[in-house]
Amino acid sequence: MSDIKTYMQGVGVAARAAARQMAQADTATKNKALLAIADAILSASTHLIAENAKDVAAARSHGLDDASIDRLTLTEKSVRGMAEGLQQIATLPDPIGGITDLSYRPSGIQVGKMRVPLGVIGIIYESRPNVTADAAGLCLKSGNAAILRGGSEAIHSNQAIAACVHAGLQAAGLPANAVQVISTTDRAAVGELITMKDYVDVIVPRGGKGLIERISNEARIPVIKHLHGVCHVYIDSEADLDKAIRIADNAKTHRYGVCNAMETLLVHSDVAAQVLPKLCKIYLDKGVELRGDDTARKLVAQMSAATEEDWYTEYLAPILSIRVVAGLDGAMDHIARYGSQHTESIVTENYTKAMRFLREVDSSSVMVNASTRFADGFEYGLGAEIGISTDKIHARGPVGLEGLTSQKYIVLGNGQIRS
Repeated sequence: MSDIKTYMQGVGVAARAAARQMAQADTATKNKALLAIADAILSASTHLIAENAKDVAAARSHGLDDASIDRLTLTEKSVRGMAEGLQQIATLPDPIGGITDLSYRPSGIQVGKMRVPLGVIGIIYESRPNVTADAAGLCLKSGNAAILRGGSEAIHSNQAIAACVHAGLQAAGLPANAVQVISTTDRAAVGELITMKDYVDVIVPRGGKGLIERISNEARIPVIKHLHGVCHVYIDSEADLDKAIRIADNAKTHRYGVCNAMETLLVHSDVAAQVLPKLCKIYLDKGVELRGDDTARKLVAQMSAATEEDWYTEYLAPILSIRVVAGLDGAMDHIARYGSQHTESIVTENYTKAMRFLREVDSSSVMVNASTRFADGFEYGLGAEIGISTDKIHARGPVGLEGLTSQKYIVLGNGQIRS
């Protein structure tokens, strides 16, 4: 496309018009569209996999690493997973139009809040084609219009999924422009999208740290994001050590390349000699590289020395940093200095310490006696998530349907005037 700016302006105008129609759509119509999109995806499974194969072949020829290829690849199972995700979103309660906090004022008016869509949501993401279906479904159910810009490596896959989305929208009588998937791989389209404040209400970046940093620095529109997930588990002196070992093992080794995996383990000095040898044997048997402070290294000979940079690092790999701390305050000080405000967990049987940790640790998810891997929209009962936010305004933590909405005040009167 020779004129990216003109193209993107056209996308924005169409999205804004579609957003007005989506805000008026009732729950039954939105659910009909979601189920129709799911059916279209299942019917087009062979075609989707064939189009995806073009992307995978191109990615291999360009030297994309195995992990990226894995995220890019569609299979019959992952295609079914996309359809099932849309079907699940259809079963979720519709947040739009809900009225809360309605109360009478001395004047006789009633004041309350109504939940409403954000409007037009721009989502920028990499590799995973399934995000196209997930994002479309969440934006649709929450009454928003969506502009989706997937990675250039998935262009054939994303356009094929977009065709299924449009077929489902039209089957339900909703505007096809309610979900637009950018059809150019030109990176200038991203630059336009994140500055179209007349047409786009919020940007959601999903991808690596480099992408999110760029979007955060250059966007002229509010951004819902988390930059990285440096998550901690702290094993307290009053922890049930069997419980602690299970939690710390799961938090690190359940999956490595996810933002809610533990990257740093903190252990109270009073129990370090009891817990670290047992726990680190589990890690070493699973091929996890261990990096620790001097105290931890004295207890586990196979542990290399952690650098200052390690405490800040989101590995997304089988690597773990370990520090022995003097107590709860030491653990919380470490988290405050090195953490990314994503997810932290304490393992303790002491109620007072648990409550202090919940109150004082400033992260989007804070847990007691549970694995950080639970920081997920589905596990939180949100049904699905558009991503995780470590910001403090609007949405924080896993962002599901409600996170894609806002509230406005409503006033119900019967002729009252202000005196």
